[in-house]
Amino acid sequence: MFGLFQKPDSSTSSQQPGVQQERLHAVLGTPIDAPVADGQQEVFFGCGCFWGAEKGFWRLPGVVTTAVGYAGGSLTDPSYQQVCSGRSGHSEVVRVVWESSAIGFADLLKLFWECHDPTQGDRQGNDRGSQYRSALFVTSAEQLQLAEASRESYQALLSAAGLGTITTELRQDVPFWPAETYHQQYLAKPGSRPYCSAQPTGVPLGAFVDADYRLDPRVWQAYDWSISHCVLRGDNAPIRLD
Repeated sequence: MFGLFQKPDSSTSSQQPGVQQERLHAVLGTPIDAPVADGQQEVFFGCGCFWGAEKGFWRLPGVVTTAVGYAGGSLTDPSYQQVCSGRSGHSEVVRVVWESSAIGFADLLKLFWECHDPTQGDRQGNDRGSQYRSALFVTSAEQLQLAEASRESYQALLSAAGLGTITTELRQDVPFWPAETYHQQYLAKPGSRPYCSAQPTGVPLGAFVDADYRLDPRVWQAYDWSISHCVLRGDNAPIRLD
């Protein structure tokens, strides 16, 4: 089933009229518009500009595919221009599909909270507007419960560090509209402009209630949250420990 994932508009990809062309991930080689298969889950993360955010997630072991798009607004199948106007109400988000046996939702939540500053409201760094707000759109009650627990835990850590209140929009069953093909895996494509608005706080997320961490702790050494725009310093290839 497609669930919350809406079929992409045929006008957003280069193809023959009337033919729905399969779009493949530029790094992973997997279909980016495919429905969730048995043993897989999906979620949608908003961490500022979706170019850099997507790269952070496609590198994680166990992630099947990623795609950028729009969620949380009032329009059906919005264009990039409509979202950038700030009037559609959508957030730029990343669809992440993963194998539940290989990576836990907690691992993805760890990357989400640590890769940006979730206290900045309708902006991330120099990018300002509701489309850049921190957002987390889950697809099940179990995901919602774990996301809420992680938010509570991370807020305590941020408060202890003297930082502000989390403004992340957290909702379940929000429709997702895939972005135009030229945005997909943008930072991995030749000629792309290296850009990422992420402003990580440098505060790591630790254990929290019911956290299902599964990744080897060494995975996190591939990310350096000590500086802004850190995702640009990482390799495009998925993280491998062998």
